[in-house]
Amino acid sequence: MLSARDRRDRTPEEGVVAELQGFAVDKAFLTSHKGILLETELDFLRCVSAIIIFLVVSFAAVTSRDGAAIAAFVFGIILVSVFAYDAFKIYRTEMAPGASQGDQQ
Repeated sequence: MLSARDRRDRTPEEGVVAELQGFAVDKAFLTSHKGILLETELDFLRCVSAIIIFLVVSFAAVTSRDGAAIAAFVFGIILVSVFAYDAFKIYRTEMAPGASQGDQQ
């Protein structure tokens, strides 16, 4: 980042532009093979973390044995199954495409 001395020497417009260049999106990287793989891995990680969070919250909710807590547990289990299916589809289509193509031959 820029030090205070560098910020004083520049005009306010140049300082803002120089600071924001570190946050620019590199479109060439995102369209490359590594960028696509990174996006896929982050999406898969999102599904797995959602599964863990919903399982913990669902089992914590069902311990109170209220009607609303049981409904929250059922809703959480449904969401866990949806996220598990999403993670399975992401893994099958994006992360391991060679395995699914070998099964079809």
